[in-house]
Amino acid sequence: MPHPLTTPIMDVTEVSGSETNPCDEGENLCELTWDQTGDSTLATAVDWVVGKPSALLGLILIGLIVRWVLHRLIDRVVKKAEHGMLPNRVSRAISGGRMGTALNLREDPGYTRRVQRAATMGSLLKSIVTGVVLVVVTLMFISELGYDIGPLIASAGIIGVAIGFGSQTLVKDFLSGIFMIFEDQYGVGDEVDLGEAVGTVEAVSLRVTRLRDVNGTVWYVRNGEILRVGNMSQNWARTVLDVSVGYGEDLARVRRVLADVAHDLWEDEDFKGRIIEEPSVWGVQDLGPDAVVVRVALKTAPLEQWAVAREMRQRIKYRFDHEGIEIPFAQRVLWMRDGDPREPHGDAADSPATAPAGTPPAEGPARAEGPA
Repeated sequence: MPHPLTTPIMDVTEVSGSETNPCDEGENLCELTWDQTGDSTLATAVDWVVGKPSALLGLILIGLIVRWVLHRLIDRVVKKAEHGMLPNRVSRAISGGRMGTALNLREDPGYTRRVQRAATMGSLLKSIVTGVVLVVVTLMFISELGYDIGPLIASAGIIGVAIGFGSQTLVKDFLSGIFMIFEDQYGVGDEVDLGEAVGTVEAVSLRVTRLRDVNGTVWYVRNGEILRVGNMSQNWARTVLDVSVGYGEDLARVRRVLADVAHDLWEDEDFKGRIIEEPSVWGVQDLGPDAVVVRVALKTAPLEQWAVAREMRQRIKYRFDHEGIEIPFAQRVLWMRDGDPREPHGDAADSPATAPAGTPPAEGPARAEGPA
C-alpha cells in the first residue's frame, strides 16, 4: 500500500489549462462548436456571429409570417362583410324594383357603403394586428440578446395604467368610434341628428365626427359624447305631408284629389328613381280649430324626402286651386271705434269693420287686434 505522502498529485498545470463550457442552455450552435473544438472563445464567437443573427432573423421571419396569415384572415372577413352577412330585403326590393331600374343599379344600393365600412374596419384590425406582432417580436428580440425583459414589461404595464387613467376621455372616444364604424350607425354623406348638431356627415374618424348643418356651420363632435344617433339616410326615407282643408270641404273628394296628385308624381319620369313605393293617403290626422288635417305619405330613396315634399306641396297647391278646395288660413276681425275706446258711443262702436268673406263673428267683448 503506497504511503500517502508518495501518492501522485494531479498536475496543477493540466487543471488550470482546462476550459469550461461557455454555452448556455439552448445554444445549439455554440454547443456543437464547443464539442468539436473545445475552444470556448471560438464557440462564443460562432454563437454571436452566426447563432444570434440566425435566431433574430428567425424571429423576424416568424413575425412576418404570422402577420401575413392574420392579414389574410382579415381580408377574407372583409370580403364577406362587403357582400353582407345577412340578407337585406329592403335593399333587394330597391335594386330589383322601380328605383333600381330607373337608377340602373346592378348591385345592392348599400354595396358601396358596406365596402367602405368593411375596408375601414379591415384597416383598423390590420393596424392592431401589426402593432401586437411588432411588440411581441421586439420583446423576444430583446430577450434573445440576453437582456431581462421582466422589468421592461412591468414598466410598460405601469405606463399603460398611467396613460389609461390620464386619457380616459380619449380612450372612450376611440372605443365609441370603433363601435360606430363597426355597427354602421352612420357614414360620410348621411344626414344625421346627433342631438346638439344636425346636418350632413363630412368625415368620420375614430375620435371625432365632422358634420355641416343647413346653415353651413361645421360641427366637430367627439364620438364619446354622442349618446344617440338619428340617421335619416339609411335604406329608405319617408315624406309625410299634413294638408289642411276647410271644414266645409268633402273629405272623400279631398282624399281622391290627394291620391291623384301623389299618383301623378309617382308616375312622373323625373321621380321614378326617388319614390320607391305607391304613395298612400292615410286619412284625417287632426281636427284643428281652423282646419281638418289630412296626411299623405310617400316612401322615397335616402335623402330624397325633402325634394319630394317640396314638389308635392307645389302640386297640391295648384290642384287645390284648380278644384276649388279651400286651404284655410288664420284670420282676425278688426273692430274700429271712434273717440275714447273706454267710452263707446253711437252705433259705430258696435259695428265691426268689413271682414273677409266667410269669417265667423268674433266672440266676447270687442277689442282691437292686429294680424297674427
